[in-house]
This record gives sequence, structure tokens and C-alpha cells, in this order.
Amino acid sequence: MRLRVAVAASMFAALVVFAIPAIAPGQVQHAPNQSNNLTINASPNPIIAGEGVLIYGRLQGPNAGGQLIHLYRHIGGRPGYSPVGTTTTFPNGFYEFTRGAGVVYTNRDWFARGPAGSFSRTVHEHVAALVTLNASTNTAVTGQRVVFTGHVTPGHAFQRVLLQQQVGSGDDWRTLRSALLGPGSNYAAAYIWRTPGERDIRAVLPGDARNIQSSSDAVQLTIQQKQVTGFTINTSNPVQSYGQSVVISGVLTPGPTVQPAFVQLWGRPARGGPFQLVGQNPVGPNGAYSFTVTPTVNTVYQTRAAFSANRASALLWQGVRDVLTLTPSSSTSTVGGKVTFTGTVTPDKTNHVVYLQRLGADGDWHSVEARFVGSGSTFHFGWTFGKAGTVKFRSRIYSDGRNVGAASAPVTITVSGLAPVTTLPPTSAG
Repeated sequence: MRLRVAVAASMFAALVVFAIPAIAPGQVQHAPNQSNNLTINASPNPIIAGEGVLIYGRLQGPNAGGQLIHLYRHIGGRPGYSPVGTTTTFPNGFYEFTRGAGVVYTNRDWFARGPAGSFSRTVHEHVAALVTLNASTNTAVTGQRVVFTGHVTPGHAFQRVLLQQQVGSGDDWRTLRSALLGPGSNYAAAYIWRTPGERDIRAVLPGDARNIQSSSDAVQLTIQQKQVTGFTINTSNPVQSYGQSVVISGVLTPGPTVQPAFVQLWGRPARGGPFQLVGQNPVGPNGAYSFTVTPTVNTVYQTRAAFSANRASALLWQGVRDVLTLTPSSSTSTVGGKVTFTGTVTPDKTNHVVYLQRLGADGDWHSVEARFVGSGSTFHFGWTFGKAGTVKFRSRIYSDGRNVGAASAPVTITVSGLAPVTTLPPTSAG
């Protein structure tokens, strides 16, 4: 399963192609018809803005070595093609161009020109903008206003960003509202929730000629119900990792009757169902009480005075976070080389969507690949590198109602040198 945004963005990549006999060294208006003896490919594709790209191919036929290859580039949203580089083929006819980090921020179209009027096909590089998202708070109460702010790179001033909430356990999102990007490509939007629970919120830039549809990493919010005066309830950790315990505690202020000897803890799954008695503990002299619990799914708790059905706390939402791992096949690679990542999710999330994320130049995490979790709650990704340097990856899964989403610990891959061209993904002439 590739990222949905990469597939949808192909509508912006179509170009009109004209056959012309030759190309001058300067800018040209359209890509020519390709010939069958010059291939081209680009890897990785799609990319996040600012990521390096390796462009490569092969000149086929006799005397293919030592020939000049010229690379032409079209930038999305601008007219024409411009020459951006020249290289010489290896003895076997292969060639390479490297577009380093900090160069490619918008959609690109490339084609190569070789000797004797040979032209490659046009390869379309899809580029996702870097979208950031921050919340004014990660814990709020019902009716509280939460403000979201962020930035889009490259600039998309006066375009709209969508604030979305995840629905279900897959890649489905519901738009809450939109915000207009200002002159500096910054935005702000506010929202109020009326019911308690956990929310995964992201910001989305719709695709255009310059960038494919692009989304931020999701911000996780915990919304609690407002406290009941005289009968509080709190958790030591609103979202605990799977397998860990939390303490539910509070204070029952004595009412007109004698202080009860016990407080009962009731709970039910956050997705619904009847409340069941979890336990009963004594109340301290000052009205304080506590319970230690180890839920395996998101749970709604309420405490009730044992002596009176009319005295009950607010509902407390307790989240249980998934646990992810990510292991690379190697901690080193080459430009054009491939590393395989494997991982697990606990508890079992078979058939749920999991993402491979890369740390962007903006310091935020961005999804670059999506897969379904396989049998045994395992998953795998592969990634081909387009530039030298140090790259950080992590795995990410979003909430599904039963559990809160999580991210693995990051892993670092050091990339240096060039992979042999013969080991790269196949190129194509047409």
C-alpha cells in the first residue's frame, strides 16, 4: 500500500508532449518524444520536500560508454524545461545524477538527452510539502478551546490547510475545519470538543501543481469531562503504554451525611458497553481514595460513593497506547542503496495501517510509506536513499478506538558512497 496522497497526486503530473527533432542547450518548452535506447528513473519517489533524489538510467546500443548525457528539469507550476546537469556514461552505458538535500522542494519532471538525438521518457517526481502542526495543549476538558498552529514548506501563502480528525483504524480522516495560510505560510485554527476521549488530529495541504497532497504528523489530544464539585477523579497518566499500570485517585468531599467507608471504581471500554464494578477501596480521613489498574484497551472510569447512588464523579477517559518496534536491516547504506525495516505492534493490530516516517528538514516527522500490518502483528518497509548523510526513521500507527496510536523509537541510517547502478530499480525507456 503506497501513500494515498502519492497516488492521488498523479493528476497534476500530466504534460503535453511534442515531438521535436533536437534540443538546444537552453530552456525548452516541452519534453520531446522518447527514444527506445535511453532509459531514466528517479529514486526515491515520492519524496518529502528537501529530500535528495538519485536520477539514473542507461544508454543502450554499441559505443554506449563515455557518451554525454544532459539532464533537463521542469518545476511544477512553471513553464518550460531547463538544463540542470551533464554527465558521462559508464562503460556499460549507465549514468547518474544526484540532486542533493535542500534542492527539490516542489514537483519535478525530468528527461535526459543523449547522443544522436536520443531522448528518455519524462519521469515525474512527486514531492510532498513539509506540514507542521502544534496544539496549544495535549490535554483539555470538554468545552475547552484548543488552538492549532503550523507552517508549510515551501510557502503556499493564501492557500487553505484542512484540520482533520482520524476516523476508524485506517487512513480515513474527517475534516473539522480549514484555515488560510498567511503571507509567511503560517496558519492557525481552533476547535472545541463536546465529548471526552482521545483524538488524532492532522493538518493537510491539498495537492496542486507544486506539491502533492501533504499532511503533518498527527497530534494526539486527550479530552476529559469537567470535574464534579466535591467528588474529583484523576489519573496518574492519561495515556499509559500497553502492559503498564496507572493510579486512579481523587477526593470525595464529605456531604450532609456521614462520610462513607468505601468508594467504588466502575469502568467500561471507551468504545461502549455497560459499566462494571472494578473494585472497592476505603476512603482516607481527608476523603482521598485511589485504585491501581492495568487496562488493556482505552477505558472510561467513574467512581461512586458506596453509600449513595447519587454521588458519583465525572467520567474519566484512560488511554492505553500501542507499543511499536522498528529494526533496520543495516545501519549503513549507499546512495541508491536499499534498507529494509521490520517491526511489530502490541497489542495485535493485524490489518491496521502502519506508517514509515522520516525526520524532515523542519525537525518534524513526515510519513513516507504506508503498509498494512500483517499476520502476527508484524510489518515491513523498504527505502532507497537519494543522498548521502544521516537519516532518521520511525514507525507510526494511529489510534483505532481500542488503543491510542504510538511511534517507535527512532533509528538512524548513515548513507555514504554510491550504489552500483546495476543494483538500482529497473529503468524504463517508455
